[in-house]
Amino acid sequence: MTPLRVNDIKQYFYCPRVVFYQYSLPVEKKTTRKMELGKSEEELIDKLEKRRKLGAYNLAEGTRKFHVWLSSKRLGLSGKLDLLIESPDGLFPVDFKLTTGQPHNNHIYQLCGYALLLEDCYRREVTKGFVYLLPKSDAVVFDLTKELKAETLRVLDEIRAMIEAERMPSPTPLRNRCTDCEYRNFCGDVF
Repeated sequence: MTPLRVNDIKQYFYCPRVVFYQYSLPVEKKTTRKMELGKSEEELIDKLEKRRKLGAYNLAEGTRKFHVWLSSKRLGLSGKLDLLIESPDGLFPVDFKLTTGQPHNNHIYQLCGYALLLEDCYRREVTKGFVYLLPKSDAVVFDLTKELKAETLRVLDEIRAMIEAERMPSPTPLRNRCTDCEYRNFCGDVF
């Protein structure tokens, strides 16, 4: 089984070619302004989150664990979760996003990937997770249903099939995503 990262799920929904280039055609990628900004914000995010009350997540109590590394041989999946909240109400994955818009499908499926890892590592069901929108200081809650988890597992199989067949997928139909893409120079059929 080809080992994958949770981030691959997000990238695949954003543009499947990003994952293809990373695994099947490893090329030197260009660091984008958005990538650099995300890295520089990480320390500030941690400081602010430690002071934030759990009420932002509608939780009365719980403990926070930052940058939790999760790995499952059974799932062939690994990733570093921004924040794990352990509460009497359950385990809650939190993924921070530096965006002014609402979370998209790629964010929700990435969050579901973390939920699958938590379930496998902690042997507890994960039913909800949060995407925390940094500029808005808004924690958006998502139900992580059995159907969503099954679809996430199906997508992981689809990604693996693409990699193993070394089959270049079609690019995203949303060309505005290509503007800041680190692989833009390699999509000669698009530009």
